[in-house]
Amino acid sequence: MIPLYAFRDNSCDPRKCTVKRMERSGLVRVLSKISRIPRTTILLDPTAEQALSPADRPSRSLTVLDCSWEVLDTGAVSSFLRRRALPFLVAANPVNFGRPWRLTSVEAFAAALVILGEPGQAGVVLATQNWGPRFLELNEEPLGLYAQARDSTEVIEIQNQYL
Repeated sequence: MIPLYAFRDNSCDPRKCTVKRMERSGLVRVLSKISRIPRTTILLDPTAEQALSPADRPSRSLTVLDCSWEVLDTGAVSSFLRRRALPFLVAANPVNFGRPWRLTSVEAFAAALVILGEPGQAGVVLATQNWGPRFLELNEEPLGLYAQARDSTEVIEIQNQYL
């Protein structure tokens, strides 16, 4: 099982915050300062230049940035060595259903866990949301292919087939 962390700056709507449910279930440790994020973590960052791939296994931990992207100081996270972007996936959450790249933090965790070979843990994470299991259904084919890729380059090639 991969330890999960979330940096939260409270800039998002607390009624829609998926990480809060995960936190209540004991599945994630929430951090309020970027400096507290473990330096060895894989940081899920949509501005990262490299895509997450199975080559990132074994990972010591996984961290999402649970905040509004409009206010995030991207310079503060640019020093992390293992920043990774998720490839093309479609949201299942009620706010952005069917939109590509508009994932909640729970969906981002689940996608990363599947790609890193932890589908069981992904299911547990998604079970915190009533719509969660739908995410795996919507993205079953691409997630399966991404999880079989050798490296980031191959993940991007698979992504380009979808685009």
